[in-house]
Amino acid sequence: MKMRLKTGIALSIIPQIILIKWLGTKTSFIEEVYSTGIYPKISIFFRMLFGRIPFSVGDILYFLLVITAIGYLYKNWRSIKHHKILFLRDILMVLSIAYFTFHLMWGFNYYREPLADKLEIKETKDYHELVDFTKKLIQKTNQIQLKLTRDSLTKVEVPYSKEEIFQKSIDGYKQLSKKYDFLTYAKPSVKASLFSTGLTYMGYAGYLNPFTNEAQVNGILPGFRLPIVTGHEIGHQLGYSAENETNFIGYLVTANNDDLYFQYTAYAYALGYCLSDVRRGDIELFKTMFAELNPGVRANFQEMADFWSQYENPMEPVFKSIFNSFLKANNQSQGIKSYNAVVSLLIAYHQKYPLQ
Repeated sequence: MKMRLKTGIALSIIPQIILIKWLGTKTSFIEEVYSTGIYPKISIFFRMLFGRIPFSVGDILYFLLVITAIGYLYKNWRSIKHHKILFLRDILMVLSIAYFTFHLMWGFNYYREPLADKLEIKETKDYHELVDFTKKLIQKTNQIQLKLTRDSLTKVEVPYSKEEIFQKSIDGYKQLSKKYDFLTYAKPSVKASLFSTGLTYMGYAGYLNPFTNEAQVNGILPGFRLPIVTGHEIGHQLGYSAENETNFIGYLVTANNDDLYFQYTAYAYALGYCLSDVRRGDIELFKTMFAELNPGVRANFQEMADFWSQYENPMEPVFKSIFNSFLKANNQSQGIKSYNAVVSLLIAYHQKYPLQ
């Protein structure tokens, strides 16, 4: 590649950033032209291309890129040492290409219209409404736990394989799309990541590969969490990038599944976030409400805590910090905390559609 072309591509990242940030203020334009126009066609194409392949193409792609980069550095370190400016130019060129490709393939979804607008609900952060909703969730979760185990002391064991959970999640989207056509999910591409153990050490439950449009699920997660994570990552495939929104979509599709185990995982998941918010407001109230949970429900929460604790390592906060910065750079001002923002969506939704 000619030197001038390389330099031009490298420098193009500056106008790209300016253009994308400007387009990011045009949410209606992004929603109409990209998120419901261009992106669904891109997503369907790649889901058709890779969906039937039983392993993660995206994981292999990332692995090969890392190996290639290491090999390049090893082979050319002397040249790099003496031509630092050219090396930095080449890095910037690669970043510029990746930045363009990322936004074309998926990234513009960070600037689409809020999901709450589509659902015609108004989010709320009223603490009393939070407490009232959490009490209802406790009752609902206890009720289903007892129905599944016939013993309030026993934790729920989801009896399905990963593949069965993936299929049940896909079936759940078919049902939910009858109510919300914008959540129609065709040509599925959901897979357990080849690097699930690595994801766990990084503190991640899954991710969407924006370059292959494969929904990657951490395959070693306890079954208690897999249905929600699967629903969450499919939500990303459908073009919803904000973590609070895909948390909510994951909850919605799992709670509305015909399977009682799925319903239990959804309500327990929502309950965990709500109890966390209650705790921030009143620790004594939190203790009282937590004590109202069936011991079996508390055992499921402890199961998840034990799972993550065994993979704690000094690098996890570093990966979390990188992801936090990535989210903030992509129109999610709360960063990782945006996951917790699902609570206001949950409350607003169930004000419109009360828990039964």
